[in-house]
Amino acid sequence: MAMVDRDGIVVAANDSFGDLLGTEPAALREQAAADLVDLAADGQAGRAYREVLRGRRARFRCTRRLKQPNGRSLWTEVTVAPVPNSRRVLLSVADISDQRDLQARLRHLQMHDPVTRLPNRALFFERLTAALEGAGAGPDPEGAGDEGGAYRSYRQGGTGRIGICYLDIDGFKAVNDTLGHRIGDRLLAAVAGRLTACADSYGYTRDGGHLVARLGGDEFAILVEDSTGTDQLADLARSVLAVLQEPFDLSGHRLSVSASIGVVERPAHGSSATCLMQAADTTLYWAKADGKARWALFDPERNAHRMTRQALSSTLRPAVEQGEFALEYQPLVDLADGSVRGVEALVRWNHPQFGPLTPNRFISIAEEDGSIVELGRWVLRTACRQARRWQREHPDERPLFVSVNVAVRQVWDSDLVADVAGILAETGLAPQLLQLELTESAVMGSAGRPLQVLQALSDMGVRIAIDDFGTGYSNLAYLSRLPVSVLKLDGSFVRGFQDAEPANPADEVIVEALVQLAHRLGLTVTAECVESAGQATRLRRIGCDTGQGWLYSRAVAPERIAELIGVASLPVQPMPA
Repeated sequence: MAMVDRDGIVVAANDSFGDLLGTEPAALREQAAADLVDLAADGQAGRAYREVLRGRRARFRCTRRLKQPNGRSLWTEVTVAPVPNSRRVLLSVADISDQRDLQARLRHLQMHDPVTRLPNRALFFERLTAALEGAGAGPDPEGAGDEGGAYRSYRQGGTGRIGICYLDIDGFKAVNDTLGHRIGDRLLAAVAGRLTACADSYGYTRDGGHLVARLGGDEFAILVEDSTGTDQLADLARSVLAVLQEPFDLSGHRLSVSASIGVVERPAHGSSATCLMQAADTTLYWAKADGKARWALFDPERNAHRMTRQALSSTLRPAVEQGEFALEYQPLVDLADGSVRGVEALVRWNHPQFGPLTPNRFISIAEEDGSIVELGRWVLRTACRQARRWQREHPDERPLFVSVNVAVRQVWDSDLVADVAGILAETGLAPQLLQLELTESAVMGSAGRPLQVLQALSDMGVRIAIDDFGTGYSNLAYLSRLPVSVLKLDGSFVRGFQDAEPANPADEVIVEALVQLAHRLGLTVTAECVESAGQATRLRRIGCDTGQGWLYSRAVAPERIAELIGVASLPVQPMPA
């Protein structure tokens, strides 16, 4: 302790104070106390100290790192308080070096992974958050600590950018499952060593401004502060893949592993730790989905598509209940006389945010999350109800059949036979006026439940059509054993038909052979994507039964279909520009 007058000059000091500073107590008299304990270096601490001297503040306390004459540094807690009934203040300085060392050791244990000895998730996010908050800041006057060099990379002249390589080990679970967690932990430690060596060897940023961390499980991340662009992060990712592909020798086990890496690089200003890690996690998923053992760079356009897909997925189920879906119908035209024989029901989603959406935007999502069952049931009921309405409104005309697409998941996850029977009974539509379309890949090779369902529907009188025929398995030997009524030729065959005679007639030969085969099996054939009169003429010449495409009509509202009922020959439409 030392007694200090109101001018900040030491009046007296005890022996412990002298020992703490490495000098005789008598030598401390008449010296400025602020200089002895380094209070002047910090403007805020200096102001608080002067307020205590002037009697405007009751007490002041701070932590200071002092250096003794022999070069030894120690951490101290400095307290300044007025002496009662006196014009002097008491300055006390306590050595807290042991306490600080203990805190540092505890923090190290708290912030590091015991298996790899790398910084853990908590320290990684602390460093990332501090780096982002320091974007554009000047030098840190106190200097960055060993673990929290938060603003190191944003000193004057820095790039103000930040990058992350987020990776995990492909198939790591199999190592734990087959060789045990002891070998798995050794592999993680070995991976950590290679990652650290790889990052250190490149020296990506000044003062080593990168951090290699284990975020949990087999997930690692490399934070690159003050990055210079995506090329730099791509080089790092390629180097990491290369060093990890070299075999590991662990306790007699020689292991070869690979990794998938998500790479994100962007300006630090305006970014957040949460957004950066979301982007890194998404990009890591892309690398996995694209085949593993590779790196992927964050793509805003691809991410926007993913976000849109996620938004559609989360709103698809309630959209059915809220009446956001509608059906349009595309005519199926008799190629012999041009009359409308039936229609295909095509669902549209009038999304409140994204506007009208065609099936290719949401059907695959519905199949993935199972909502295709509810949606398919709604489509089937609405289409049958509409077909029956046309029949009642035009009792003297030949009734149109309606063709509805059915997903494989509807066959497995619902009682499709019961659904169809119930809807036909509810709407009063005759079974022969309903056609169900399944893709070739879904029908060919069907066994067990799918085949039983198709047979039950056929026995009921419902027609079964194979959609996009010619693009899937094309198991012609199996075709004769399926309860199928119609083949719908994929549009890729029809597009090969030109108005003029082609130099290579292969497409026409294939279609003609398929039509003849279908007719021999008692099936009718519908050609999709008929867009020109020349295509229609050639299809009619080789015996194709019906056509569907823009030559006749796009998918239209049910009111427009009502106008076509009874028309002797459907007028062709000009091709859209």
